[in-house]
Amino acid sequence: MKRNSIITFALLAAMTSACTGNRELNSGISLANLDSTYQVGTDFYMFATGGWQKANPLTAEYSRFGSFDVLRENNIKQLQGIIDSVSAQKDLQPGSIEQKIADLYNSAMDSVELNEHWWGAFEEFLLCDGYQNSAEITQNWLSEVWPRMQRQGVRGMFSMWIGADEKDSKNNIVSIMQGGLSLGQKDYYVENDEATLKIREAYRKCIVDMCVHDGFSEKDAQRIMQDVMRIETRIAVASKSMTELRDPEANYNKMSYDELKTQFAGIDWDGYFANFDIKKGEVKNVIVGQPDAIHEVEKILKEETPEAIQNLYLWHAMDLAASYIDDKARAIEFAFSGVVLSGKTEDHPRWKRAVESVEDGLGEALGQLYVAKYFPPAAKERMEKLIRNLQIALGERIDVQDWMSDETKKVAREKLDAFYVKVGYPDKWKDYSDLEIGSCYLRNMLAINEWAIKDMIKTKLNKPVDRDEWYMTPQTVNAYYNPTTNEICFPAGILQPPFFDMNADDAFNYGAIGVVIGHEMTHGFDDQGSKYDKDGNLKTWWSEEDTKRFEERIGVMREYHNKIEVLPGLNANGSLTLGENMADHGGLMVSFQAFRNATAQAPLKEIDGFSPEQRFFLAYANVWAQNIRDEEIRKRVKSDPHQLGMWRVNGQLPHIDAWYDAFGITEKDPMFVPKAERVTIW
Repeated sequence: MKRNSIITFALLAAMTSACTGNRELNSGISLANLDSTYQVGTDFYMFATGGWQKANPLTAEYSRFGSFDVLRENNIKQLQGIIDSVSAQKDLQPGSIEQKIADLYNSAMDSVELNEHWWGAFEEFLLCDGYQNSAEITQNWLSEVWPRMQRQGVRGMFSMWIGADEKDSKNNIVSIMQGGLSLGQKDYYVENDEATLKIREAYRKCIVDMCVHDGFSEKDAQRIMQDVMRIETRIAVASKSMTELRDPEANYNKMSYDELKTQFAGIDWDGYFANFDIKKGEVKNVIVGQPDAIHEVEKILKEETPEAIQNLYLWHAMDLAASYIDDKARAIEFAFSGVVLSGKTEDHPRWKRAVESVEDGLGEALGQLYVAKYFPPAAKERMEKLIRNLQIALGERIDVQDWMSDETKKVAREKLDAFYVKVGYPDKWKDYSDLEIGSCYLRNMLAINEWAIKDMIKTKLNKPVDRDEWYMTPQTVNAYYNPTTNEICFPAGILQPPFFDMNADDAFNYGAIGVVIGHEMTHGFDDQGSKYDKDGNLKTWWSEEDTKRFEERIGVMREYHNKIEVLPGLNANGSLTLGENMADHGGLMVSFQAFRNATAQAPLKEIDGFSPEQRFFLAYANVWAQNIRDEEIRKRVKSDPHQLGMWRVNGQLPHIDAWYDAFGITEKDPMFVPKAERVTIW
């Protein structure tokens, strides 16, 4: 629903009482989560969450377990209950969404079928994708087979999708982007520190072990592994880093289809798109995100043997299928991705993986049942009012910034007023009627992948952007800002304690979900979001002087986080995490102002020895309570644009003046940062 562009300040005082009625609300803070052996100004994170960490030790199946995961565990049990009730129904109508949910879940749970009869579907999958003896492989085979494999979800040497044109945001366009890396991003292939070298060696072993399991000799498995490592490393060297991918201008290279065929003539584009059932002439313009990586694919096609390229795709197919066939294949995959990369010692139980498959494949169908049972209209109403309060507060923060010119403030306000707000669940749901689900787990997951690609092409190719589309399911424990639609979205899944509590007072809710709301709003004005206008177009709307002053301020944040040592000898990446760090800072500043506004006429009382302002920051810290393994820390520092939970607290609060005031932090405290050295953006 689209909000009115301006809500007057006079409404603020009435909003809180309208949300809560005359009920006596609690603090929302669990004293058991605290650890008073830590000093507030020495390690606020441990003071606020140390008790939680002791009560929630890491279990074997988790490499990181935090507040998000507690809520996710609760959600997945609720989803299992929904699925069980659907599956228990007799005589489900063939083709109904209930039949699809039940059959997909049951196919994932049938361990006897998976372990005793997996080979038939797996062999059919490989043969369908054109696996041939080396003497029969031709370049024509490659142009025909690889798009068909990508259509089924198999990783290609690059990726293709259809989404909003960042400089014409009302219309969709085909994008060609770098890809082809089983390890996700280039650092794992090019860095040579001890930890990364061990990961690469374990990856080689995983490939060999999986090939042998899938019927290849040890000799052939070694040959396949060498081909995979060589080609993936070539692609990695030519690819952009995770930090470089954050620059939207540098990753926007628009051209006509004829220019694509001329500039990247080493790829049979007509054949490629034909295998997605895209007819000649339907692709008019494209965006090539990372030209160097696509040029490297051209070289690979020319310089590598067809057999080597087939081995790459063969591995990608085996890697995809590993989670959907027998337990031995899953164990080989988990030994690498779960144990080596993340530090887990035990896989998720089968029932959880089965629920996740239903959620991945039929997410909105499951979400429709979820919100009917677990998301009351009152929660949506209160959340919408919180969002409106945050929008007003962000407008006020914009107005008082001395680094923004009046003209930039005016345009920023227009963008803020144009935010498209989504809460809880979509107004219209995905149509899964064309998706067929049967009794075979692997075939079902391949069918889901193929359906998703077909649905994307059917609903987006040469069509305008649908602003009502959701990019998360209602049961997702998360939120997002999307710059090309200038929208903020808060699914029902996150609107529960410890993020949102209908029985807690405003100190808690503004410190928890309020900061999440402010975080997503601030993304519209971070180092990336600020490059998009109110209509979602990639366009410069800041003055040159404003941009310079903005860069100076965000530079303070970048350097501050670069100096944080997350493990001995391993520092955080302040450039990769810059946007999320800015959003955390903005979320705190904006939500604290909204909290002050909302309680100005009816101040809250001290509860359990903590003032309302203190409870605000305690609620924020508990959002990021977690335990995490060293392996997971290393993985996230390489690939995750979000800072680690501890540093979303201890790395942010020393830059918030109100935190100093709330807890009486002085220069004698180790967390103290001199006023002149603090981040000053919002």
